[in-house]
Amino acid sequence: MSQAAAAVAERSPGPTPRQPAGSDFAPLLRTVKEQGLLGRRTGWYARTISVNALALAAVATGMFLAGGSWWVLLLAPVLAALCARTAFIGHDAGHSQITGDRGVSRAIGLIHGNLLLGMSSAWWNDKHNRHHANPNHIDKDPDVAADVLVWTSKQARVRVGFRRWLTRNQAWLFFPLTLLQGIAMKIYGFRDLRRQAPRERLLEGLLLMAHLAGYVTLLLAAMPVSHALAFAAIHQALFGLHLGLAFAPNHKGMEMPDPDGERWGHLSRQVLTSRNIRGSALTDWFLGGLNYQIEHHLFPSMPRPSLRRAQPLVRAHCAELGMPYTEAGFVDSYRQVLRHMYEVGEPLRVE
Repeated sequence: MSQAAAAVAERSPGPTPRQPAGSDFAPLLRTVKEQGLLGRRTGWYARTISVNALALAAVATGMFLAGGSWWVLLLAPVLAALCARTAFIGHDAGHSQITGDRGVSRAIGLIHGNLLLGMSSAWWNDKHNRHHANPNHIDKDPDVAADVLVWTSKQARVRVGFRRWLTRNQAWLFFPLTLLQGIAMKIYGFRDLRRQAPRERLLEGLLLMAHLAGYVTLLLAAMPVSHALAFAAIHQALFGLHLGLAFAPNHKGMEMPDPDGERWGHLSRQVLTSRNIRGSALTDWFLGGLNYQIEHHLFPSMPRPSLRRAQPLVRAHCAELGMPYTEAGFVDSYRQVLRHMYEVGEPLRVE
């Protein structure tokens, strides 16, 4: 086994930096509350939702106007970007960032998730809440469970057949596979209907079917079948890629708690497993605020526009405690993720 592969084998579980007591989160929480950073930003979200809805309507109109020409395909990347914005709104609603009213939050999530994207908000919230409770915990976080990709050498060693080949080459295949992410999330949502209570299943299922019917109707009404097939392929692929670019750098390659070791406090559990992405307002827009992953995990209900203001407070608090606070540039963050994936699969390449 190479030194790189050995390092990954030891990373899960890895050496744990100094672990502050759980009470060390309390002063930070108090400061954040005193500065009003947990307060609702209703006006900001109202504008964001309205602008997104108008932009979606404008693209739909453009599809009808240009549907007879292959130039209509230029609207597919635009629609993919807007659908990612729609997903970010649904994500924020699931965390009660937009409003404290659970009914309104659920309605926003159903509209933006199920109806507009064909992605089950109940499935997403269940999966995402388990992730937030135990990020990067190999037994409890569904985002690091062995599936198409794996995240530890232990997971890699038991792969067989085609999945073994995938693991050997997963670093090279990562971005191509994200092109299927949007479709995969739709399928997972339909599968999750069996888990849901009958009333919830009916509502979620009807909205998912309404999205599917509306999407197909829009494409076929706006353009010929050949154009529609090409448009759907480009739109769904770029939507999946956009989501993959937003989600991938947040935790992959970061610390993974020892399932049998000492239980981490909230501050350690969220900070040590998360990676922030440096950048400008454009980065905030492109990644939907998920570039402030540490702050988001510490304060899941904090409105998206407040995350940037909370960052200096969190960074200073971590420095005071001697706790690592990880930030990376946009490109370097993906380099770190791909390097981790490459090292995880290395033992299978040197057999």
